[in-house]
Amino acid sequence: MRNEIVIAGFGGQGVLLAGILIAQAAIEQGLHTTWFPSYGAEKRGGTANSTVIVSSEEIGSPLALNPEALIILNEPALNKFAPKAAKGAVIITNSSIIAREGKKYDSKFYFIPITDIADKEIKNLKTANMVAVGSLIKALKKRFSDTKEMKETEEETLTLGSILDACEKVFASKQNLIEINKKAIQAGYDFIN
Repeated sequence: MRNEIVIAGFGGQGVLLAGILIAQAAIEQGLHTTWFPSYGAEKRGGTANSTVIVSSEEIGSPLALNPEALIILNEPALNKFAPKAAKGAVIITNSSIIAREGKKYDSKFYFIPITDIADKEIKNLKTANMVAVGSLIKALKKRFSDTKEMKETEEETLTLGSILDACEKVFASKQNLIEINKKAIQAGYDFIN
């Protein structure tokens, strides 16, 4: 099993942190992983993306040429990365700021009001990236449970438990942020039926 994941949006949306969290969750499950960040010269408002590869085998390159999973937090990221997605890729899209119309890619889109959930339910806009991660974990679980390969890949699919465990480690130096980020992850996970 090899899963290429791209998280993309504006700088300041927590794109890099979301990638770190997913990579740490893979480590928690005993999987191989790489994390490859990319960001513009600007701190906030510029483009940013991170690529995470999760695999049951060693990883030769940290680049994702045709990602099977994407978290897209803004329209420019959608235009840049969706055309590169593998056929049938899972794409978590921030419908709070991206229109649903006109998406003509051969992918499984999940339109999640990520920013609205973070703002209205969690009461913290900075947790939008964690809402998106929770949604991605649930969408990947659904994807594999709908296929014959579920039994073969079940132990290799990232789980909500590993993401929540990773949250403890990623935010270890900022203990006050652990619970609110876990709450955001759970809200994103629960949004998908």
